[in-house]
Amino acid sequence: MLSNECTFTPLVNREYDSKFAIEGAKIGTVLNIRKPPRYIGRVGQALQLEDATETSVPLTLNTQRGVDIAFTSQDMALSISDFSRRFLRPGLIKVANLVDFDGLGQYLNVFDEIGTPGTVPNSALTYLQVGQRLNEEAAPLADRNVVISPGMNATIVNALTGFFNPQRTISEQYRKGMMSRDTLGFDWYMDQNVRTQTVGLQGGTPIVNAANQTGNIITSSGWTASTVVLNLGDVISFGTTSSGALAVNPQNLQSTGALRQFVVTSAVTSNGSGVASIPISGPGGLGVVTAGAFQTVTQAPPNNATINVQGTTGLTSPRGLGFCKDAFAFACADLPLWEGVHKAYRAKDPEIGMSIRIICAYDINLDRAPWRLDLLYGWQTQYPELACRVAS
Repeated sequence: MLSNECTFTPLVNREYDSKFAIEGAKIGTVLNIRKPPRYIGRVGQALQLEDATETSVPLTLNTQRGVDIAFTSQDMALSISDFSRRFLRPGLIKVANLVDFDGLGQYLNVFDEIGTPGTVPNSALTYLQVGQRLNEEAAPLADRNVVISPGMNATIVNALTGFFNPQRTISEQYRKGMMSRDTLGFDWYMDQNVRTQTVGLQGGTPIVNAANQTGNIITSSGWTASTVVLNLGDVISFGTTSSGALAVNPQNLQSTGALRQFVVTSAVTSNGSGVASIPISGPGGLGVVTAGAFQTVTQAPPNNATINVQGTTGLTSPRGLGFCKDAFAFACADLPLWEGVHKAYRAKDPEIGMSIRIICAYDINLDRAPWRLDLLYGWQTQYPELACRVAS
């Protein structure tokens, strides 16, 4: 029941469950996932040694979700099917939706975004551009998925009803009201747990305030004074395609011709003079890097370059996700089965990796049995460059 109610969770990397099983299961257990080194390469015969720098991201079991319910002896006398349908299924559906909701919250770590916030995508081009952006970030072509909101799904199904699709695809979309799985380079999924982003209040005419800034903090000025100008999860870029900080392909380090987008990692408040320091994250969790194997931009944002924000002030709208499997990781661990209770079960789905503990005790005073359903898990964005947000 639990796995059938999850849309996003089965689509991500789930290979780390066994690591947590070895280390034990408790809140706060951390597994550092190593990421491969990156190299520049050389031309010619002369030896040019490079540092082999491994990076890592922490995957932490930091969330314990559950549902607590109690049944009378009369309830327990029901058949298994009635008991499951009436009592267990609603609880498991709730837990599954909470897990998926947390997972889709990983969009906050994704820096690439295609589309116009406030406008529901109604053409194939938007989703083709999502694929293009993944290609520019050297993402693999295999295991690409797109997860969109109900409103986004309805709009694109209607728009592409007769769009050079095979008759079988058109028939399936018409019958189910859903995009066919293998379309425009993605497997498509609709999820009511797709998250929304509220854009910061912005204001003023923000610009980069100093030349040659690199790293994860960019100083800016020109904002409306003493205002929360940017929110966590806002996407920004610097300058124009003719003179700004452009993105580079991570393999050949050539310019993609598009402005490098960064995601804001915490809310930003301007001071009384309209000056603000903006914390940002880009490929590999890095900020502005102008050279070396982990280069992210063609150049540092020029002094006085315009700061471009995705979305108008205060706008709230959904953010779908186009991504490869390894963009995100999910792990779940086995919670201990305590002794001295009436019943203790562990149900584990080998395909999705979810492990739910069910414990039942007996209350002699009220002739009832309290049950608790618990799930311990963690989410991590391990390769943000393998995902792209779809604004709506």
